[in-house]
Formats: sequence, structure tokens, C-alpha cells
Amino acid sequence: MTTVVVVRKAGQVAIAADTLVTFGDTRLAHRFEDNSKIFQVETDGGTSYIGMAGTVAHFPVLRKAMGSMPRELLKLASKDEVFDTFTKLHPYLKENFFLQTKEEDSDPYESSQFSVVIANSTGIYGLYSYREVFEFKEFWGIGSGRSFALGAMHAVYGKAKSAREIAEAGIVAGCEFDRNSAGPSDLYTVKIKESK
Repeated sequence: MTTVVVVRKAGQVAIAADTLVTFGDTRLAHRFEDNSKIFQVETDGGTSYIGMAGTVAHFPVLRKAMGSMPRELLKLASKDEVFDTFTKLHPYLKENFFLQTKEEDSDPYESSQFSVVIANSTGIYGLYSYREVFEFKEFWGIGSGRSFALGAMHAVYGKAKSAREIAEAGIVAGCEFDRNSAGPSDLYTVKIKESK
């Protein structure tokens, strides 16, 4: 799996991810494959960084699908905009990328099968398989290393000076203790847009 974190502090948001790919018991380190679990999208609201956890197949699919959306439909500046964008994206993923939407017979909605975190100048967001969206006030993590990352970020949040510093602590902990996460890591920061 992976470790991906998002943090908001001191006028900055940060997103970071490890770079290890795993196939069962096989590990494919960054040395052997140029793997990034974060990709960038440009919207009318500016740059957003998208981090994912889940099967490796999701990464190129979501990157390509979002890249092909008309810019005016790609909005990620609030919980509602994230929800609307991914709701529009869901049928496109089914029709063009053959997304399998069923997880369990008791599913209340069709699943998109992935977990996503988003960092941009308006904040940090999380999106889960039934398109439930969260706007996090401080930090969050996804992937198999999230518990370690959350603990580390919680421990340093109060004394750290920047979102970057907190994200680094989370990724270091995820890579240290989760067998499916390893460095080097990718880390991006964005300045928070002041609300009027």
C-alpha cells in the first residue's frame, strides 16, 4: 500500500507520499521504477496536488481521467466542489476505464474503489470510495502507513513551525514502521489563499 499525508498549518498546506510499489510480497523501490503517488492538476482555482492510496492501477487512471476533464468542470476548492467533481468523474471512470464499482452486496452506493487526499490553496481534503468528502483542519493520512503517520504528526503538530515539517514527520514514521512504505518521499507545499 502506501503512506500519504496532508497537513495545514501556518498559512501553508503540504502533501507528501512515499514512493514504494508493492506486488504481494515483492517490493519495487524508487530505484527501479519512477513511481509517484502524487500528481498535479491545474484548475481555474490554481494548482491542486492529488495523492492516492490503493491498487497501482488507480494512479494512471485517475491522473488521465482528471487530465482529460474540461478545466471548468475540474473544481477542487471546497468540499462541495470536490464532491461534484468526483461525482461527475465516476461515470467517466466506469465507461472509459472499466472501473469495477462493486465491493460488497450491501454497498449503499457504487464504489470508486480509491482513497484520495487533495492539497491546494483552499485547504486539505479527503475523498473515499463512496465519494464521501472531508475537509481536514490540521492533518490526515491514508494508506497502510497512516496510523504511524497520524501518530507522528499528532506528536509534532503543536511545536512544529510549518506544514512541511509535520508532513515530513508523518512520512518518516510511515516509512520506518509500515512494511509497504519506503522512501524517498515526494513532498509539495502550497500557500493558503487568504479568504476575503
